[in-house]
Amino acid sequence: MTDEKRDNGAEAPIDEPSDMAAANDSATPDPLAEAQGEAARLKDQLLRALAETENLRRRSQREREDTLKFAATEFAKEMLPVADNLGRALDAIPAGAADLDPALKALQEGVAATARQLEAAFERQGIRRIDPMGQKFDSNLHQAMFEVPGSGQPAGTVVQVLQPGYVLNERLLRAAMVGVAKAEPKAAEAPAAGSGFDTLA
Repeated sequence: MTDEKRDNGAEAPIDEPSDMAAANDSATPDPLAEAQGEAARLKDQLLRALAETENLRRRSQREREDTLKFAATEFAKEMLPVADNLGRALDAIPAGAADLDPALKALQEGVAATARQLEAAFERQGIRRIDPMGQKFDSNLHQAMFEVPGSGQPAGTVVQVLQPGYVLNERLLRAAMVGVAKAEPKAAEAPAAGSGFDTLA
C-alpha cells in the first residue's frame, strides 16, 4: 500500500529559491566591505591623532623658545632704571670739570665703565637700546611727549630724547620718550610780479 501511494501519489515538490531567501541573501553584509570601511575609519582617526600630536609638538617648541628668549623680561625691566641713573650721573658732570679734578675724573671713568659693562650684559641677553635721535617717529617704538616748533627738521622727526627705549629680542620693553618736530605753517606766497594794479606816478 505504501508503494501504491508512492506510485499514485502527487509528485514531490521541487525546491526553488523563494523571494524571502533572496532578500535575506541581499541583506547579509559583505564582510570585506565592512573591513575596508573600518580600516578607512581607523586610518582617518590615526591621521587626525598624528596631526594633533604634531601641532602640539610645534606649539610646545614655540613656547619653549619664547620662554628662553624672553625669560629675562622682568629682570631687564628692573634694570632699566639702573641704566638710566648711570646715564644721568654721567650727564650731570659738567663738560671739562673732570679734567680739572682728578677725583671727579676717576668717578666719571668708574661710572662710564659700569654703564658700558651693563650695556654689554644687556646685549648678551638680546636687550638693545633705542636712541632714535634724528629718526622718523615710530609709534611702535617711541612715545611722543611734546612737539618742538621751529626745529628746522621735517615734521615728525625725533629732535629730543628724554629717555631711551629698549627692546628684548625685537619685543618692546620700554618705548623711548621723545619730542618730535612740529609741522611749520607754510609761508604765504608773495603775489607774482605784474599781477597787481599799476601805481599812479
